[in-house]
Formats: sequence, C-alpha cells, structure tokens
Amino acid sequence: MTMVCLTLIAGSLRQLFVSLEFEHRIFSFQLFISILLLYMVVLMGFGIIYFSLLTQGYPVFQEADRTYPGIWIEDMFSSMYFSGVTLFTVGYGDLVPVGIGRWIAILEAMVGYSLPAALVAKVWQNVQRDR
Repeated sequence: MTMVCLTLIAGSLRQLFVSLEFEHRIFSFQLFISILLLYMVVLMGFGIIYFSLLTQGYPVFQEADRTYPGIWIEDMFSSMYFSGVTLFTVGYGDLVPVGIGRWIAILEAMVGYSLPAALVAKVWQNVQRDR
C-alpha cells in the first residue's frame, strides 16, 4: 500500500510538470486547479501511508494524551490532518511524528516546501521561453 501511494504521488508530481507545458501566461485557472489537485493527491497519499502504517501497528505520530492506534475512523482523520499540517507547515505540535513517521514526515515536508519553488521556476521558464 505504501509503495502504491508513493508511486501515485510521484506520478502526480511528474504529470503536473508535464501539464505545465500548456499555453498560458503567468497564471491561469487551469494552472490553479492543477496545483490544487496535486496538493490534494500528495496530502491524501501521505495520509494513506500514515494510516496504513498505523493500522499495521507501526507508530507514526503521537498525541500527548492519546495513543495510536485507536478507533479506525479517528485514526484516518488524524492521519489526514497530520499529513496536511506536515505538507503545508512544520506542524502545530499537537501531533508529533515518532519512529518511521519522522522520516516520512521529513519527506512530505520536503515535497511541501520544494513544490511551490519548483512551480514558480517552471512557470518562469515558460514565460521566458515565450518571450
């Protein structure tokens, strides 16, 4: 399951950069939707990785007053929340990565931080090429 999610995330990243070859100026609605969908796929992909590891008994994050795994629906929502917080920020501190979750969180944070820079560079490259 983890490899499927990582493959899906990598394929989505590749597809976005290929799709940025369409005709546009600096910004377009199509580009906005592509970026939004990409972030959703990455967030959900890493959330599924966290959730699947939790259900297999691997601790990936912990909360101060709660241990994981717990009720599956709460674990699923916590995994998606943790993924979103990790992707868009360095976290709020309410959930803390542990064990293998630390390395996965580092990978997700690297994607979250480098993606905007890569998108700006790609759009700038296209604008310069069009001139």
